[in-house]
Amino acid sequence: MLKLLSGLATYFKRQEIVTDNAIFRLHSSFTTVLLFTLSLILTCSELVTTSISCSVTGIPPHVVNRYCWIMTTFLMPDAFSRPSSFAHPGLYNDYEQETGKKHYNYYQWVCFVLFFQALLCYFPKWLWKTWENGLMTHIVCELNTGLRTEAEKNKKKEILIKYFLKHWNQHNWYTFQYWFCELLCLLNIILQMVFMNRFFKGDFLLYGLKVLTLDDEDQEDRVDHMIYVFPRVTKCIFRKFGPSGSLEKLDAICVLPLNVMNEKTYIFIWFFFIILAVLTAGLVIFRVFIICFPRLRFILLHAQNRMVPIDAVDSLPDAFPWEIGGFFTCLDAT
Repeated sequence: MLKLLSGLATYFKRQEIVTDNAIFRLHSSFTTVLLFTLSLILTCSELVTTSISCSVTGIPPHVVNRYCWIMTTFLMPDAFSRPSSFAHPGLYNDYEQETGKKHYNYYQWVCFVLFFQALLCYFPKWLWKTWENGLMTHIVCELNTGLRTEAEKNKKKEILIKYFLKHWNQHNWYTFQYWFCELLCLLNIILQMVFMNRFFKGDFLLYGLKVLTLDDEDQEDRVDHMIYVFPRVTKCIFRKFGPSGSLEKLDAICVLPLNVMNEKTYIFIWFFFIILAVLTAGLVIFRVFIICFPRLRFILLHAQNRMVPIDAVDSLPDAFPWEIGGFFTCLDAT
């Protein structure tokens, strides 16, 4: 497992030529590695520990365990309102009514879902690398390294200036592509929150808020939302034919040890995704201001290059709308 996790360190290697910003890397690199790591940890936990442990009279444990893992378990949501009246929150006689049951089958797919989410988070970075295709590395002309003679630097600067003069106003699409990838990051986070809410049957969007609002009462006297979404003890109906050929239904009680990890994992993911969504939304709004207020591009360009006189920055052509935006995108990335 350590070897698998060590392979993810390549995503954090220092880049000599940076073509994105910190929030973009937080989404596409850090979040990707985080979700991959959580997926690996939960996968290894399932292999090492018992995923489900069910008990029913007269049936071998390994048989009922596999049956309930495949057929899913359930609780009665109405029983959560009176947790002290039952052995465990949600455990109650179902009276063979399917409408009142809340089935739990997500634990079969958590590892795969986290892996799929990691791929979705990496997609904007992959798309940007494909579109960028090393253009900025060629433009820099190795001027980012200090081991150069002054004559060599001046020669490369002259080449760079001639390139920009010749290709002025021809890199607008470069800026559009990068800003689209930033917008894609925001859409990705929002859609993933909606997807996880659907995955947990409507219990994820407000998951963190409901956990924070828990009072100081004992667990036996309160409705713990973490236990409601990730129950540790559930029920399972084991069906078999009796000696006379009639169908018998046996009520089994199941313990889900992995849900102790799942509830902590997803409370962290909830808060992390909320913070990431706010940061990414702020970045998108910032880009909108750059588009709507051309003068802001000159101010920001001078703020990142204070050694250049403001008159020199103002002398740049104010062609509508993206030339300075393209320069600012490159500078903002580095």
